[in-house]
Amino acid sequence: MRAVESIVAHAREAAPDECCGLLLGREDEIFEAVRAGNIADEPRSRFLIDPKDHIAARRAARASGLEVVGFYHSHPGSPATPSARDVAEFTYPGSLYAIVSLASEPAEIQLFRVDEGNFRRMSFVTVG
Repeated sequence: MRAVESIVAHAREAAPDECCGLLLGREDEIFEAVRAGNIADEPRSRFLIDPKDHIAARRAARASGLEVVGFYHSHPGSPATPSARDVAEFTYPGSLYAIVSLASEPAEIQLFRVDEGNFRRMSFVTVG
């Protein structure tokens, strides 16, 4: 639950821009959410993880005996479902993918697994 709270806090701080980061854990378990810079040209409607932050998170995961199991980003004004752009630009098959929506209170997070270009919903969380 600590990772969920961290993701929601990051989304609220970054709004109205989208935030992004990496999910650390083992297999389907998420232990930690690591923030990354959003270097997209249009951060209000798109995210692009800073490569330096991506590499640093992978190193931190290895150092703590974890792995990068997925990624997260926010939708400040829209539902916690993958947009057409999210689907088109996602490049890590088999990964977990969390989207947090701030469009309503409480915030909502949906977790997906990406298989063969399809986002399969795994869980849904609301966070006050």
